[in-house]
Amino acid sequence: MDFDFAHHALTEALIEARAKKKKEARELSPSKEAYRSVWRKRSVSTAPVFSPSEQTSTSSPLSLSLCFSSPTTSKASPRRIPQSCSKVLDAPNILDDFYLNLLDWGSRNVLAIALGHTLCLWDASTGSVSEFMTIEEDQGPITSISWAPDGSHVALGLNNSQVQLWDSSSIRMIRTLNGVHHSRVGSLAWNNHILTTGGMDGNIINIDVRIRSHVVGTYRGHTGEICGLKWSGSGMQLASGGNDNVVHDGIFFFCVLRWLHRLEEHTSAVKALAWCPSNRICLQLVVVEQMGRSSSGTLTPELA
Repeated sequence: MDFDFAHHALTEALIEARAKKKKEARELSPSKEAYRSVWRKRSVSTAPVFSPSEQTSTSSPLSLSLCFSSPTTSKASPRRIPQSCSKVLDAPNILDDFYLNLLDWGSRNVLAIALGHTLCLWDASTGSVSEFMTIEEDQGPITSISWAPDGSHVALGLNNSQVQLWDSSSIRMIRTLNGVHHSRVGSLAWNNHILTTGGMDGNIINIDVRIRSHVVGTYRGHTGEICGLKWSGSGMQLASGGNDNVVHDGIFFFCVLRWLHRLEEHTSAVKALAWCPSNRICLQLVVVEQMGRSSSGTLTPELA
């Protein structure tokens, strides 16, 4: 027996078997080949975290798009600024006096408007308009309005220096506050159960509507009529504007009002004030001075 020939034959057979297995391993099924192709594309070296421009392939059933899809971000829609008013309300007999505060929007979405001696209500939710009440001729006209925080009670300042409290649900007067001012009450502001009033006499009065002796504080820092009052969100500070062209910022502490800042740079009566809602500590006010009439009868701003 030729052992050398036998060894050569076995070796050749073994080599051919190994070569056949390698060839079969290279000839993969379509699904395996697709998986290998996707995996090569999505390997760590070419992942989207390093190549954001590469698009995810979704043609293969084994696509890894769920793993590598870009996060969706919602675009904020641009704010739409109306170019015209959405509602126009007729206001016959409304007083032509810039020093008065003749309308106020309550927390229940009801707008109160003073039309001379009559108080009218417009419900913005339903669109209904109603005549709430009419005061006596010798008491009026109505010179200021302010809804209480609950939205069901409204305070009225009158031309005869009275302040009246009304219940809008039962349409009845709850209380009349006399002896608060010596002349008309042109500005009102609520601070929980404290009603602050400003009159033509230049005085600012704090009224506790829960007690009989209602006057709990008086401030006499203005020399002209009080045109605007605004409490801060904390309820500890009060901003006031007057016809003396001065803005006062006071602190309310145990029913005592003491002014902290006095701004005298304005050139006409300061009527509208607003506290910054995002910062209740800093004294950030928006002050709008009244509009003055020119000799031609048109409205012209008198801003500092």
